[in-house]
Amino acid sequence: MSTRLTLTLSFAAALLGACSGPRAVPPPLAAAFDEPYVLATGDRLRVSVFGQPNLSNSYTVEADGQIAMPLVGRYAVVNKTPDQVRTGLEARLKSGFLRDPNVSVEIEGYRPFYILGEVNSAGQYPYVVGMTAENAVAIASGFSPRAQKKTVELTRRHGDRVFKAEVPLTYPVRPGDTITVEERWF
Repeated sequence: MSTRLTLTLSFAAALLGACSGPRAVPPPLAAAFDEPYVLATGDRLRVSVFGQPNLSNSYTVEADGQIAMPLVGRYAVVNKTPDQVRTGLEARLKSGFLRDPNVSVEIEGYRPFYILGEVNSAGQYPYVVGMTAENAVAIASGFSPRAQKKTVELTRRHGDRVFKAEVPLTYPVRPGDTITVEERWF
């Protein structure tokens, strides 16, 4: 009788554990996930140089992580914030081309995000500012019938580091993120 009771209680404990709510993002990952946005291949920048219409244009970050701009030439922008790019471009233009350049750098288009697993249309999609994991699932035509619908696995690259965490559907998504919707157990 005690073996049967032990097995029943063990099974009940396992079921209750599976019913618990989503866990919070671990503190080290949460800090890394909140770092400022850095540029990567596929982002499109709008660079404006005040008083210089020939230098003001849109530039796409190429596969080698650089943009090609008149007077400046090839300039590495990958893993930099837009503000760091602005400062660097001003310095380059100041060194022999313009006396006091005033540059602005804005993100005109973001690289895509990816969604995999138990969704109806897995794939690559254009990023929309302010989107959450739930919005990403909706863009991918919703959950499949076997999907685990409370949390998703989010993979984010920041420079040379890769972070993975299980996050709630309300968690913000960034360009380049990979969202994986797991299969549910029951």
